Amino acid sequence: MPDDNGYVLSGAVNISEARREASSFLAARGVHEPDSNAELLLRHVLGLEGAAYLAALRDPFPADHRDAWEAVIRRKAAGEPAQYIIGEQDFYGLTFKVTPSVLIPRPETELLVERIVQIGDSLWPGGAPLAADIGTGSGAIAAALAHLRPSWRVSASDISPEALDVAAANVRRLGLDVAFKQGNLLEPFTGEPLDIVVSNPPYIPADTIAHLQPEVRDYEPRGALDGGPDGLAPYRVMMAQLPLLPRPPRLIGFELGMGQAGDVAELLRQAGCWREIVTVTDLAGIDRHVIVIA
Repeated sequence: MPDDNGYVLSGAVNISEARREASSFLAARGVHEPDSNAELLLRHVLGLEGAAYLAALRDPFPADHRDAWEAVIRRKAAGEPAQYIIGEQDFYGLTFKVTPSVLIPRPETELLVERIVQIGDSLWPGGAPLAADIGTGSGAIAAALAHLRPSWRVSASDISPEALDVAAANVRRLGLDVAFKQGNLLEPFTGEPLDIVVSNPPYIPADTIAHLQPEVRDYEPRGALDGGPDGLAPYRVMMAQLPLLPRPPRLIGFELGMGQAGDVAELLRQAGCWREIVTVTDLAGIDRHVIVIA
């Protein structure tokens, strides 16, 4: 049973019982979604997926995996994201390696990719637009675009060399074609005629970071979270950097923080470059993305 010093697996338990025991341990320590975290970590430690995992639930917990199992549950109880513990996260049907150098890809960002692809198809039917993922992190957006539309020319930038190493490794492993550039937001693309700009930049107001969930606040890279005093600094910088490009991109998609849609849309309106500005809600009905179309 768990003790005061950390998680210790009970003696003779089966795999299903080990999962329930770990879930209870995590719940008692305030971990969000303890059961799904316990199952994700259990599948990882045992190396089982799908039907093989379900078929093994009544089997005795293998003694040679006990130390690894206790270690990952202790790490999760301390607040570490499960994705960093197992080293990967799925995004748009692709599996990405993730480290503490990059933000963990979120499901809501898949909606941004989906909308960009839909609008891009209407603007460039059968064409090959030049698309850039700004602040790529793990490379999830850029890789998803390259996977979904192989004819598109996809590039990505990040200010962090460590993040670019992770992104480049993901793209190589997935067998996709993405060019990477290091620098601040649009600056690496100076002089390039970008058709599409997509970005999930840092948008958390600096003074609210301390109030985030510990999994985010204490483990994910602050540089990928901190959007300045009001969370809008990266959007302002990108608007100021537009003159670096030979012309404004025809299509832009930004991910946003809660309550930022109106302010970001106004920044785009002030630029005066696009005929249509659309706010897109996520599955919970929250305004999470702004799309602009020329």
